[in-house]
Amino acid sequence: MEKQLDLYSDYLISSTGQTSATGLSRLLDGQISHDSITRFLTISDYNSKSLWKSVKPLVREQENEDGCLIFDDCIIEKHYTDENDLICWHWDHSKQRSIKGINLLSAFYVTQKDSTSTVVRIPVGFELILKTLAFCAIKDKKLYRKSPITKNEMMRSMIKQCIHNQLLFKYVLADSWFASTDNMHFIQEQKKLFIFDLKDNRLAILADSIADKPDKKSQWTSIKSMDLPNNTPVKVWLKDMNFSVFLTKQIFKDEENHTTGVRYLVSNDFSLTDEQFTTIYKKRWGVEEYHKSLKQNVGIAKSPTRTVTTQSNHLYCAIWAYIKLEKLKLQTKLNHFQLKAKIYAQALKAAYAELANIHAQNPSA
Repeated sequence: MEKQLDLYSDYLISSTGQTSATGLSRLLDGQISHDSITRFLTISDYNSKSLWKSVKPLVREQENEDGCLIFDDCIIEKHYTDENDLICWHWDHSKQRSIKGINLLSAFYVTQKDSTSTVVRIPVGFELILKTLAFCAIKDKKLYRKSPITKNEMMRSMIKQCIHNQLLFKYVLADSWFASTDNMHFIQEQKKLFIFDLKDNRLAILADSIADKPDKKSQWTSIKSMDLPNNTPVKVWLKDMNFSVFLTKQIFKDEENHTTGVRYLVSNDFSLTDEQFTTIYKKRWGVEEYHKSLKQNVGIAKSPTRTVTTQSNHLYCAIWAYIKLEKLKLQTKLNHFQLKAKIYAQALKAAYAELANIHAQNPSA
Protein backbone atom coordinates (compact mmCIF):
# COMPACT_ATOMS: atom_id res chain seq x y z
CA MET A 1 0.00 0.00 0.00
CA GLU A 2 2.88 2.39 0.75
CA LYS A 3 4.29 1.71 -2.73
CA GLN A 4 0.95 2.63 -4.30
CA LEU A 5 0.75 5.79 -2.15
CA ASP A 6 4.22 6.74 -3.38
CA LEU A 7 3.32 6.08 -7.04
CA TYR A 8 -0.04 7.86 -6.83
CA SER A 9 1.35 10.96 -5.07
CA ASP A 10 4.19 11.19 -7.65
CA TYR A 11 1.54 10.95 -10.36
CA LEU A 12 -0.35 13.88 -8.80
CA ILE A 13 2.83 15.98 -8.78
CA SER A 14 3.66 15.08 -12.38
CA SER A 15 0.20 15.54 -13.84
CA THR A 16 -1.08 18.82 -15.28
CA GLY A 17 -4.67 17.71 -15.88
CA GLN A 18 -7.29 15.28 -14.64
CA THR A 19 -5.95 12.32 -12.67
CA SER A 20 -7.44 8.83 -12.58
CA ALA A 21 -6.56 5.20 -11.91
CA THR A 22 -6.62 4.56 -15.66
CA GLY A 23 -4.33 7.53 -16.29
CA LEU A 24 -1.74 6.28 -13.80
CA SER A 25 -1.90 2.73 -15.18
CA ARG A 26 -1.36 4.09 -18.69
CA LEU A 27 1.55 6.23 -17.50
CA LEU A 28 3.21 3.10 -16.07
CA ASP A 29 2.60 1.18 -19.32
CA GLY A 30 0.20 -1.16 -17.55
CA GLN A 31 2.75 -2.40 -15.00
CA ILE A 32 0.08 -1.72 -12.38
CA SER A 33 -3.53 -2.21 -13.42
CA HIS A 34 -6.10 0.51 -12.96
CA ASP A 35 -8.12 -1.98 -10.86
CA SER A 36 -5.20 -2.23 -8.43
CA ILE A 37 -5.08 1.55 -8.07
CA THR A 38 -8.85 1.73 -7.65
CA ARG A 39 -8.67 -0.90 -4.90
CA PHE A 40 -5.92 1.13 -3.21
CA LEU A 41 -8.19 4.21 -3.14
CA THR A 42 -11.15 2.10 -2.00
CA ILE A 43 -9.67 0.07 0.86
CA SER A 44 -7.17 2.58 2.31
CA ASP A 45 -8.10 4.28 5.55
CA TYR A 46 -5.95 7.39 5.67
CA ASN A 47 -6.71 10.07 8.26
CA SER A 48 -5.09 12.73 10.42
CA LYS A 49 -3.34 10.09 12.51
CA SER A 50 -1.80 8.62 9.35
CA LEU A 51 -0.60 12.08 8.34
CA TRP A 52 1.12 12.73 11.68
CA LYS A 53 2.83 9.34 11.55
CA SER A 54 4.17 10.20 8.09
CA VAL A 55 5.34 13.78 8.78
CA LYS A 56 6.64 13.20 12.30
CA PRO A 57 10.28 12.53 11.24
CA LEU A 58 10.36 15.77 9.21
CA VAL A 59 8.70 17.70 12.05
CA ARG A 60 11.16 16.42 14.65
CA GLU A 61 14.04 17.42 12.39
CA GLN A 62 12.77 20.96 11.80
CA GLU A 63 10.60 21.93 14.80
CA ASN A 64 11.33 24.90 16.99
CA GLU A 65 9.80 26.16 20.25
CA ASP A 66 8.80 29.38 18.45
CA GLY A 67 6.83 27.45 15.81
CA CYS A 68 3.31 28.53 14.89
CA LEU A 69 0.27 26.27 14.59
CA ILE A 70 -2.14 27.75 12.07
CA PHE A 71 -5.77 26.80 11.53
CA ASP A 72 -7.74 27.51 8.41
CA ASP A 73 -10.18 25.78 6.12
CA CYS A 74 -10.63 25.80 2.38
CA ILE A 75 -13.30 24.60 -0.02
CA ILE A 76 -12.23 22.36 -2.89
CA GLU A 77 -14.85 23.10 -5.50
CA LYS A 78 -16.57 20.10 -7.13
CA HIS A 79 -19.44 21.59 -9.12
CA TYR A 80 -20.12 18.58 -11.33
CA THR A 81 -19.70 15.70 -8.86
CA ASP A 82 -22.74 14.04 -7.28
CA GLU A 83 -23.55 15.31 -3.80
CA ASN A 84 -22.83 13.14 -0.74
CA ASP A 85 -21.83 13.60 2.91
CA LEU A 86 -18.41 14.93 1.86
CA ILE A 87 -19.20 16.81 -1.33
CA CYS A 88 -22.02 19.17 -0.45
CA TRP A 89 -22.73 22.86 0.00
CA HIS A 90 -20.47 24.89 2.29
CA TRP A 91 -20.51 28.59 3.12
CA ASP A 92 -17.43 30.36 1.77
CA HIS A 93 -16.98 33.46 3.96
CA SER A 94 -14.39 34.89 1.54
CA LYS A 95 -16.91 34.86 -1.34
CA GLN A 96 -20.01 35.34 0.84
CA ARG A 97 -21.91 32.52 -0.84
CA SER A 98 -22.37 28.76 -0.65
CA ILE A 99 -20.12 26.59 -2.81
CA LYS A 100 -20.47 22.92 -3.67
CA GLY A 101 -17.34 20.99 -2.81
CA ILE A 102 -15.19 19.52 -0.06
CA ASN A 103 -14.45 21.50 3.10
CA LEU A 104 -10.95 20.79 4.43
CA LEU A 105 -9.82 22.01 7.86
CA SER A 106 -6.05 21.97 8.39
CA ALA A 107 -3.67 22.23 11.31
CA PHE A 108 -0.68 23.78 9.57
CA TYR A 109 2.76 24.04 11.16
CA VAL A 110 5.23 26.81 10.28
CA THR A 111 8.71 26.53 11.73
CA GLN A 112 12.32 27.47 11.11
CA LYS A 113 15.07 25.35 12.62
CA ASP A 114 17.41 28.35 12.94
CA SER A 115 17.92 31.79 11.40
CA THR A 116 19.86 30.37 8.44
CA SER A 117 17.43 27.56 7.65
CA THR A 118 14.59 27.52 5.14
CA VAL A 119 11.13 28.06 6.62
CA VAL A 120 9.19 24.78 6.64
CA ARG A 121 5.41 24.78 6.14
CA ILE A 122 3.71 21.43 6.64
CA PRO A 123 0.27 20.13 7.61
CA VAL A 124 0.31 18.14 10.85
CA GLY A 125 -3.40 17.35 11.01
CA PHE A 126 -6.58 17.67 9.01
CA GLU A 127 -10.29 17.07 9.20
CA LEU A 128 -12.83 16.70 6.41
CA ILE A 129 -16.19 18.29 7.14
CA LEU A 130 -18.76 15.50 6.76
CA LYS A 131 -22.34 16.77 6.77
CA THR A 132 -24.04 13.57 7.83
CA LEU A 133 -27.13 15.13 9.42
CA ALA A 134 -30.02 16.08 7.13
CA PHE A 135 -32.73 18.49 8.22
CA CYS A 136 -35.59 20.47 6.72
CA ALA A 137 -35.58 24.23 7.24
CA ILE A 138 -38.88 25.64 8.48
CA LYS A 139 -38.43 28.86 6.51
CA ASP A 140 -38.20 27.45 2.98
CA LYS A 141 -39.02 23.74 3.52
CA LYS A 142 -35.78 22.77 1.76
CA LEU A 143 -33.51 19.88 2.77
CA TYR A 144 -30.12 20.87 4.15
CA ARG A 145 -27.10 19.09 5.61
CA LYS A 146 -24.95 19.85 8.63
CA SER A 147 -22.02 18.34 10.44
CA PRO A 148 -22.56 16.89 13.94
CA ILE A 149 -19.41 18.71 15.08
CA THR A 150 -18.44 22.32 14.42
CA LYS A 151 -15.13 23.45 12.94
CA ASN A 152 -14.32 25.27 16.19
CA GLU A 153 -14.78 22.03 18.13
CA MET A 154 -12.57 20.26 15.59
CA MET A 155 -9.94 22.95 16.01
CA ARG A 156 -9.81 22.51 19.78
CA SER A 157 -9.56 18.75 19.38
CA MET A 158 -6.69 19.14 16.91
CA ILE A 159 -4.80 21.52 19.23
CA LYS A 160 -5.17 18.99 22.02
CA GLN A 161 -3.86 16.25 19.74
CA CYS A 162 -0.86 18.36 18.70
CA ILE A 163 -0.01 18.95 22.36
CA HIS A 164 -0.40 15.21 22.99
CA ASN A 165 1.98 14.58 20.07
CA GLN A 166 4.49 16.88 21.83
CA LEU A 167 4.65 19.22 18.87
CA LEU A 168 6.74 22.28 19.73
CA PHE A 169 4.83 25.49 19.06
CA LYS A 170 4.34 28.83 20.77
CA TYR A 171 1.44 30.50 18.97
CA VAL A 172 -1.89 29.46 17.53
CA LEU A 173 -2.85 31.68 14.59
CA ALA A 174 -6.23 31.94 12.87
CA ASP A 175 -8.57 34.39 11.20
CA SER A 176 -11.73 35.84 12.71
CA TRP A 177 -13.77 32.70 11.89
CA PHE A 178 -11.93 30.87 14.69
CA ALA A 179 -11.60 33.78 17.14
CA SER A 180 -14.37 32.54 19.40
CA THR A 181 -14.43 33.03 23.16
CA ASP A 182 -14.37 29.25 23.68
CA ASN A 183 -11.27 28.88 21.51
CA MET A 184 -9.39 31.64 23.33
CA HIS A 185 -10.32 30.19 26.72
CA PHE A 186 -9.22 26.74 25.60
CA ILE A 187 -5.82 27.92 24.32
CA GLN A 188 -5.26 29.91 27.51
CA GLU A 189 -6.02 26.78 29.55
CA GLN A 190 -3.47 24.84 27.50
CA LYS A 191 -0.89 27.49 28.43
CA LYS A 192 -0.33 28.44 24.81
CA LEU A 193 -0.41 31.84 23.11
CA PHE A 194 -2.70 32.96 20.31
CA ILE A 195 -3.01 35.75 17.78
CA PHE A 196 -6.40 36.04 16.09
CA ASP A 197 -7.98 38.47 13.69
CA LEU A 198 -11.11 39.99 15.24
CA LYS A 199 -14.31 41.21 13.62
CA ASP A 200 -14.92 44.88 14.31
CA ASN A 201 -18.31 44.22 15.95
CA ARG A 202 -16.79 42.38 18.93
CA LEU A 203 -17.71 44.09 22.19
CA ALA A 204 -14.95 45.24 24.51
CA ILE A 205 -13.97 47.67 27.23
CA LEU A 206 -10.57 49.23 27.92
CA ALA A 207 -8.88 47.54 30.85
CA ASP A 208 -7.48 50.80 32.22
CA SER A 209 -11.00 52.28 32.42
CA ILE A 210 -12.09 49.88 35.17
CA ALA A 211 -10.56 48.88 38.48
CA ASP A 212 -11.15 45.16 38.13
CA LYS A 213 -12.82 42.60 35.93
CA PRO A 214 -15.93 44.12 34.29
CA ASP A 215 -19.38 43.18 35.58
CA LYS A 216 -22.70 42.75 33.79
CA LYS A 217 -23.44 46.46 34.05
CA SER A 218 -20.27 47.51 32.24
CA GLN A 219 -20.67 49.66 29.13
CA TRP A 220 -19.57 47.39 26.32
CA THR A 221 -18.66 48.97 22.98
CA SER A 222 -17.83 47.49 19.61
CA ILE A 223 -14.08 47.71 18.98
CA LYS A 224 -14.85 49.61 15.78
CA SER A 225 -16.43 52.40 17.87
CA MET A 226 -13.70 52.51 20.49
CA ASP A 227 -11.13 55.30 20.49
CA LEU A 228 -8.13 53.02 20.00
CA PRO A 229 -4.66 54.33 19.15
CA ASN A 230 -3.40 53.22 15.76
CA ASN A 231 -0.71 50.54 15.70
CA THR A 232 -0.37 50.57 19.49
CA PRO A 233 -1.45 47.49 21.48
CA VAL A 234 -3.79 48.17 24.40
CA LYS A 235 -5.14 45.94 27.15
CA VAL A 236 -8.88 45.27 26.90
CA TRP A 237 -11.59 42.96 28.16
CA LEU A 238 -13.68 41.23 25.51
CA LYS A 239 -17.29 40.50 26.40
CA ASP A 240 -17.78 37.02 27.97
CA MET A 241 -14.02 36.53 28.40
CA ASN A 242 -12.67 35.62 31.83
CA PHE A 243 -9.25 37.16 31.22
CA SER A 244 -8.02 40.36 29.57
CA VAL A 245 -6.23 40.42 26.21
CA PHE A 246 -3.94 42.62 24.13
CA LEU A 247 -5.61 44.34 21.16
CA THR A 248 -3.97 46.29 18.35
CA LYS A 249 -5.68 48.33 15.64
CA GLN A 250 -3.81 48.36 12.34
CA ILE A 251 -4.72 50.81 9.57
CA PHE A 252 -3.61 50.14 6.01
CA LYS A 253 -3.11 53.00 3.56
CA ASP A 254 -2.26 53.29 -0.14
CA GLU A 255 0.46 55.40 -1.75
CA GLU A 256 -1.76 58.46 -1.59
CA ASN A 257 -2.29 57.99 2.16
CA HIS A 258 -5.92 56.91 1.75
CA THR A 259 -7.17 54.30 4.23
CA THR A 260 -7.71 50.98 2.44
CA GLY A 261 -8.56 48.81 5.42
CA VAL A 262 -8.49 48.29 9.17
CA ARG A 263 -7.51 45.11 10.97
CA TYR A 264 -7.85 44.21 14.66
CA LEU A 265 -5.51 41.60 16.10
CA VAL A 266 -5.90 40.11 19.58
CA SER A 267 -3.50 38.05 21.70
CA ASN A 268 -2.92 36.79 25.21
CA ASP A 269 0.78 37.67 24.88
CA PHE A 270 1.21 41.06 26.58
CA SER A 271 4.86 41.32 25.55
CA LEU A 272 4.04 41.92 21.88
CA THR A 273 4.72 45.17 20.08
CA ASP A 274 2.58 46.13 17.10
CA GLU A 275 5.43 45.13 14.77
CA GLN A 276 5.66 41.70 16.43
CA PHE A 277 1.89 41.30 16.10
CA THR A 278 2.28 41.84 12.36
CA THR A 279 5.43 39.75 11.89
CA ILE A 280 4.04 36.70 13.67
CA TYR A 281 0.53 36.93 12.24
CA LYS A 282 1.99 37.25 8.73
CA LYS A 283 3.08 33.60 9.07
CA ARG A 284 -0.60 32.71 8.73
CA TRP A 285 -0.25 33.48 5.02
CA GLY A 286 1.63 30.17 4.72
CA VAL A 287 -1.64 28.24 4.98
CA GLU A 288 -3.08 30.24 2.06
CA GLU A 289 -0.05 29.25 -0.03
CA TYR A 290 -0.65 25.66 1.09
CA HIS A 291 -4.22 25.74 -0.19
CA LYS A 292 -3.05 27.28 -3.46
CA SER A 293 -0.37 24.62 -3.93
CA LEU A 294 -2.86 21.82 -3.18
CA LYS A 295 -5.15 23.10 -5.92
CA GLN A 296 -2.56 24.06 -8.55
CA ASN A 297 0.40 21.73 -8.03
CA VAL A 298 -0.96 18.37 -6.85
CA GLY A 299 -4.42 18.22 -8.40
CA ILE A 300 -6.45 17.91 -5.24
CA ALA A 301 -9.64 18.80 -7.15
CA LYS A 302 -8.79 16.90 -10.34
CA SER A 303 -10.05 13.43 -9.54
CA PRO A 304 -13.19 11.69 -10.88
CA THR A 305 -13.61 9.60 -7.71
CA ARG A 306 -17.25 9.08 -6.72
CA THR A 307 -17.47 7.69 -3.19
CA VAL A 308 -16.65 9.34 0.14
CA THR A 309 -13.87 6.79 0.78
CA THR A 310 -12.09 7.19 -2.58
CA GLN A 311 -12.52 10.98 -2.48
CA SER A 312 -11.07 11.13 1.05
CA ASN A 313 -8.12 8.94 0.14
CA HIS A 314 -7.40 11.00 -2.98
CA LEU A 315 -7.31 14.11 -0.78
CA TYR A 316 -4.85 12.43 1.58
CA CYS A 317 -2.63 11.47 -1.36
CA ALA A 318 -2.71 15.10 -2.55
CA ILE A 319 -1.66 16.30 0.93
CA TRP A 320 1.16 13.75 0.90
CA ALA A 321 2.20 14.99 -2.56
CA TYR A 322 2.39 18.52 -1.12
CA ILE A 323 4.68 17.25 1.66
CA LYS A 324 6.91 15.65 -0.97
CA LEU A 325 7.19 19.02 -2.71
CA GLU A 326 8.04 20.64 0.63
CA LYS A 327 10.85 18.12 1.16
CA LEU A 328 12.14 18.81 -2.36
CA LYS A 329 11.98 22.54 -1.58
CA LEU A 330 14.35 22.04 1.34
CA GLN A 331 16.80 20.14 -0.86
CA THR A 332 16.64 22.21 -4.06
CA LYS A 333 15.81 25.68 -2.64
CA LEU A 334 13.05 25.90 -5.28
CA ASN A 335 9.48 26.66 -4.23
CA HIS A 336 6.57 24.41 -5.20
CA PHE A 337 5.64 26.40 -8.29
CA GLN A 338 9.25 26.50 -9.52
CA LEU A 339 9.49 22.72 -9.04
CA LYS A 340 6.23 22.20 -10.91
CA ALA A 341 7.42 24.48 -13.73
CA LYS A 342 10.68 22.54 -13.99
CA ILE A 343 8.78 19.24 -14.24
CA TYR A 344 6.41 20.70 -16.83
CA ALA A 345 9.31 22.03 -18.94
CA GLN A 346 10.84 18.55 -19.11
CA ALA A 347 7.47 17.04 -19.99
CA LEU A 348 7.03 19.61 -22.77
CA LYS A 349 10.48 18.80 -24.16
CA ALA A 350 9.63 15.09 -24.19
CA ALA A 351 6.34 15.80 -25.98
CA TYR A 352 8.08 18.01 -28.54
CA ALA A 353 10.73 15.35 -29.16
CA GLU A 354 8.04 12.71 -29.64
CA LEU A 355 6.23 14.93 -32.13
CA ALA A 356 9.50 15.45 -34.06
CA ASN A 357 9.96 11.64 -34.11
CA ILE A 358 6.45 11.17 -35.51
CA HIS A 359 7.14 13.77 -38.20
CA ALA A 360 10.38 11.96 -39.12
CA GLN A 361 8.51 8.68 -39.54
CA ASN A 362 5.81 10.36 -41.61
CA PRO A 363 7.62 12.93 -43.79
CA SER A 364 4.65 13.51 -46.08
CA ALA A 365 2.35 14.55 -43.20
